[in-house]
Amino acid sequence: MKLNLSYRQIFFLSAPIMIGSAAQNIIALSDSIFLYHRSETDFAAIGFVGVFYLIITAIGYGFSRGGQILIARRLGENDYKAAGQNFYTTLFVEVALAILFFCFLRYGAEGFLGFFVDTEAIHNRSMNYLYYRSWGVFPAFLGVAIVAFYTGIARTKFIMIDTLVLIVVNIVLNYGLIFGRWGLPEMGIAGAGLASTLAECVALFVFAIYMFFDRGLRRYLLRRVHLPSWSQMKQNLNLGSPIVAQAVVGLGSWFVFFSLIENMGERELAVSNLGRIVYLILSVPCWGYSVGVNTLVSNLIGSGDAKNVGVAIEKTMKICVATTMLLAIPVLLFPETLLYPFFGGSDMSLFYEARPIFYVLFVTLMLFSVGGVYFNGMIGTGATWQGLKMQLICAIIYMVTLYLVVNVFQLGLVVSWTIEIIYWIPLIYMVRIYMYKGQWLRLNI
Repeated sequence: MKLNLSYRQIFFLSAPIMIGSAAQNIIALSDSIFLYHRSETDFAAIGFVGVFYLIITAIGYGFSRGGQILIARRLGENDYKAAGQNFYTTLFVEVALAILFFCFLRYGAEGFLGFFVDTEAIHNRSMNYLYYRSWGVFPAFLGVAIVAFYTGIARTKFIMIDTLVLIVVNIVLNYGLIFGRWGLPEMGIAGAGLASTLAECVALFVFAIYMFFDRGLRRYLLRRVHLPSWSQMKQNLNLGSPIVAQAVVGLGSWFVFFSLIENMGERELAVSNLGRIVYLILSVPCWGYSVGVNTLVSNLIGSGDAKNVGVAIEKTMKICVATTMLLAIPVLLFPETLLYPFFGGSDMSLFYEARPIFYVLFVTLMLFSVGGVYFNGMIGTGATWQGLKMQLICAIIYMVTLYLVVNVFQLGLVVSWTIEIIYWIPLIYMVRIYMYKGQWLRLNI
């Protein structure tokens, strides 16, 4: 089945993914807000352990993206049975990863986190959270396999509905389990971990029921379990591994950034944290369209229409820029007004100090809208290893420049934030050169 390249198709393919990509951020925000009103120690701990858990889930998500690309390719070839087989291959990979990370979180996380946390209270609260949150890797990893399948076959509408179920259940259970409402035990940060895990279980159950009664899946022969062959498993891992490494490189760059900013002082770190939250919120459309273009590109190649890959990427880029700017301009120009409902009551002077960073974010988001779509369009061709090499080069340039700006020349916070522009410009250039030369046409997946 070949997808059309209308702006309507691109938007309705990507919009539910935007909501889905925001789910983990909303869960983390919900945990943080409730715990902020309960205990400063719990609030500090969730900020640390939440990022740690996010890295774990990013690995599962990365491998699912490899499965998504393969499913979209088989769909373009009208090989529905193979698309179903690739779903089961992705599912088996995610189950194996879930078991591995569950064991790590239960039996290895305490010692691992001990290397990074000096405060005993923070370490203990983090482990209280992970005791219940560790079970969440099973519904989370199984869930991303299902999402990868529906994204690969370009039927993303129910992803949005299921994400809303996840968010609502998480907020309700957070309130009940953190504060001990409605007859539930008062568990603090442990309650946040249990609430998030239960919410993911509910969301997985709802999606599984929908999938069971979805008549449109009959041609994929999913009622019959397909045991993956080694060739399918190898293909999935070969595509997914670089995507996982890309996520680790990206998160590692952010970790280095905030480690260096911390050396400037607590105030600079607080201002940067505000900038980071705004950046993550406003970049949601970029992530949605980036995942959507994976499916479009892989589907076109599978259907023998590789000549329109450039058209798909260009159209997705244009609508991504328009959507991002529509969301970003009001927030970046009037942050005190639009963000006050979320941060009201805190020291609003942070907003005034962060204003120059917001102007930098405007440029960064423009580049992200272009570069994110171009880069993921290239990934959709199957060029995941080439993408990893490019990202490593840009990350090294970014971190070296950042170190010089912060530690050697001490040029200040705003200049430090502009370094991300140096990350995106060479990445966009390298991707365009690679796609122009047509090297991706020789890839076989």
